[in-house]
Amino acid sequence: MVYRIDAETDRTYIEEFRVAPIAPHSPGLQRVLNIMRLWRGGDQFILIAREEFADYVIGRMPPDRAQPIVIETDLSFSTREEAEWELFRRRWRQHTGEDINQPFRDEVS
Repeated sequence: MVYRIDAETDRTYIEEFRVAPIAPHSPGLQRVLNIMRLWRGGDQFILIAREEFADYVIGRMPPDRAQPIVIETDLSFSTREEAEWELFRRRWRQHTGEDINQPFRDEVS
């Protein structure tokens, strides 16, 4: 059986991931993450640490692994958590066609 992400059902895991992108996850969220991380249907979004614990960017790994990874240098993140959130948002769009229009952290007034 091939598992797929169902936007209606799996949308409940978005907030869980946003609150704790690196923490241990519920079985449902872990299933969603496994599907996203192991997907081989096209360009695969990956996280690249240019400087560990300080500078992260998103890369796209083409399906043909002999081709070079495309590194997006126009957007960088100072924490792994911020970068993981952006990676999750892109993968979610890739799998569901839906955008997550929510920042990593809510603005504090």
